[in-house]
Amino acid sequence: MAKDWDAVAAAIKARLAEIDMTQAELAARAGVALMTVRELQHNLQPRRRNPRTLAAVSEALGWPADRLSRILEGEPVAAVDADDPVLAELDSVKEDLSAIVRRLDAIERRLGPEAEQS
Repeated sequence: MAKDWDAVAAAIKARLAEIDMTQAELAARAGVALMTVRELQHNLQPRRRNPRTLAAVSEALGWPADRLSRILEGEPVAAVDADDPVLAELDSVKEDLSAIVRRLDAIERRLGPEAEQS
């Protein structure tokens, strides 16, 4: 299967914008050359990379170490995120919060309009 360097570039661009990070900051955090970040972000030199480079960039972007290599292999982003324990815990917290809001709404309805005036 062909490597999807365009998907890697798009993922890096989107994540840098999302977390408001510059190429220079990413290079420093990942411990790679600024030129390497530029090549990856703009898909300038689609060539084989050391797996440690992609892992370091992934982690510097706040992702699991294997995220960029999985994107490179063509895995859908949803599949990449499926193994993330933080996202699974976040989903659980969202469900709990939604249940609390529903219960609070039910209590407010039972109390009626006089509860809103207090």
